[in-house]
Amino acid sequence: MKRMSEMSKEELEREMQRLWAEAKKKERAGFISEANVLEQKFYMAKSYLMDPAQIEVGAQYRVAGEEGIFTVEYLNGVFAWGKLDTDEEKRGFPIGRLEKVKK
Repeated sequence: MKRMSEMSKEELEREMQRLWAEAKKKERAGFISEANVLEQKFYMAKSYLMDPAQIEVGAQYRVAGEEGIFTVEYLNGVFAWGKLDTDEEKRGFPIGRLEKVKK
């Protein structure tokens, strides 16, 4: 299987659809941890469809599946690193999980 970084836009979109459908199927069957892994893979595929330049250092974002507001300190590939306002620990999230906080 190809790495996500090597996939075309169309391949990534198909992979996202497959992962999302499989995650929902696992969730309905009660396999929550397996569904969570598939969901994380979905967000990674979504990240490779995005331009990291769209993510602003210093800006605040909501992170899908997380509480609080995330402030981006720096980017490394398709990962944004920074801190949630609910935690002091620095964390990294795929940029596909980020949604800009509207002011």
